[in-house]
Amino acid sequence: MTDTDDLVHRVAVRAASDGERLPRPVGDDQITEAEGRLGFPLHPLLARLYREVADGGFGPDHQLLPLLGPGSSVTGEYLARREASAGAEHPEWPEGVVPILTWGCAMYAGVDCLSEDGQVLLFEPNPYSGGSWEECWFQDSASLVAWWETWLAGTGWYEEDSFGRDDVVGPLPWAQAANRLSSSA
Repeated sequence: MTDTDDLVHRVAVRAASDGERLPRPVGDDQITEAEGRLGFPLHPLLARLYREVADGGFGPDHQLLPLLGPGSSVTGEYLARREASAGAEHPEWPEGVVPILTWGCAMYAGVDCLSEDGQVLLFEPNPYSGGSWEECWFQDSASLVAWWETWLAGTGWYEEDSFGRDDVVGPLPWAQAANRLSSSA
């Protein structure tokens, strides 16, 4: 068993034990459809979680969005945000970053499918003061693996008891935001 196999297994066990009835996992045809609509491949770990655990409904706090519609979904949210950014002087949403869950108040966690490690980003629009949206983008985790490990350990910044704990690292400004947003127009 590889480290990734172990992680997927532990996420599946935790997801099943959280008490909510999980949606069925997606099939390869749905992964292919989503990737065709997005225009790029999903990060391999993200695709495995949708294929092997469930079509959303698990994960931190407000839980993963379903991959495809109806309603709010990974592909639907991404395409809507990219459409709003198309041709804008100051694009809001970078290419290749798929929103995977909403934290509420227009905040999203997103996976950078164009990065090898699948860094997890936080879009938090409240700091926006006009012009570039770079001040609204934060790196939550350097990798999707580390992000899931944080959830499994209960040490995420989003946990109710996280305030003031020494083992909790909050999101930091995303160093690549300006570059990635300017190349997204």
